[in-house]
Amino acid sequence: MTLNIVYFCLGIFLLYFGSEWMVKGASSLALSLSIRPAIVGLTVVAFATSAPEFLVSLFAAIRGSSGVSLGNILGSNVANIGLVLGLSALVKPITVDKKLVRREIPFMVGVSGLFWLVCIDGRIGRTDGIILLAILAVFLILGIATAKRSSAENQKTAVIREKKRVFHVFLILIGMGGLIFGAHLMINSAIFIARRLGISEIFIGLSIVALGTSLPEMATSVVAVVRGEHDISMGNVVGSNVFNICMVIGFVGVFSPMPVDMKLMRFEFPVMFLLSVMLFIFSRINFTINRLEGFFFMVSYFFFIGLSYLLDIAH
Repeated sequence: MTLNIVYFCLGIFLLYFGSEWMVKGASSLALSLSIRPAIVGLTVVAFATSAPEFLVSLFAAIRGSSGVSLGNILGSNVANIGLVLGLSALVKPITVDKKLVRREIPFMVGVSGLFWLVCIDGRIGRTDGIILLAILAVFLILGIATAKRSSAENQKTAVIREKKRVFHVFLILIGMGGLIFGAHLMINSAIFIARRLGISEIFIGLSIVALGTSLPEMATSVVAVVRGEHDISMGNVVGSNVFNICMVIGFVGVFSPMPVDMKLMRFEFPVMFLLSVMLFIFSRINFTINRLEGFFFMVSYFFFIGLSYLLDIAH
């Protein structure tokens, strides 16, 4: 038991730093190619910070632990809005890009609703996976279509940064290695710990595993807000939630279809969708997430975890 706790902590450590290196390398590489910060947050950074969720959920599904796999995505998406965005807004109110409010945030709300819908029949199958991956392709195409900046100043900056691109690629590769090994350690130890403690794999996925895989989003968003890079912070959260559903669940559905525990329909899915809607509403008001709204999100997250635990032990 003790050894598995050590492995779990080591897995989180590798996931965190692996993702940090991957985020740093990927975002720096994208910016050197003159891609707008908001698009970097929505695509490159969001993809990199979603890598832990992707690997952990995929490995869990392959092992037949669908509770950990699905719980991880639900818990991560709730944590991204409730904990990551909530904490970021408490540190410093977040200014929201109007384009995000009009396009990407409604897109995220729609994807969250679709995720809930495809799970109603109690199974995530290949058709569901293909649909989600197709939606991800649309999301990426829309992002790429608006990616390139046209100013001469940014083109000049890109030339200056070109010499560092090899180093950025190196960081990405090292980060990927840490992510893969960390995901293996984390999922194996998490399943063992859940069984020893008599806690359901779903709750382990919703709470500890989801929190561990959301650490990269938290670090990235909080640091971005402190630096005044609000577009990257908000784009990271919105993009990560879209990637978690469309990429992670999409791939799992195609390559390892899995059952859905219908108990998740009573509370966890509604909370995930409701928080997405609240994010849109708050963002639409003065295009800002203030400290009070950030506090609301954080309280919602801890309420979610607490009630999920009570519902879990009740069964």
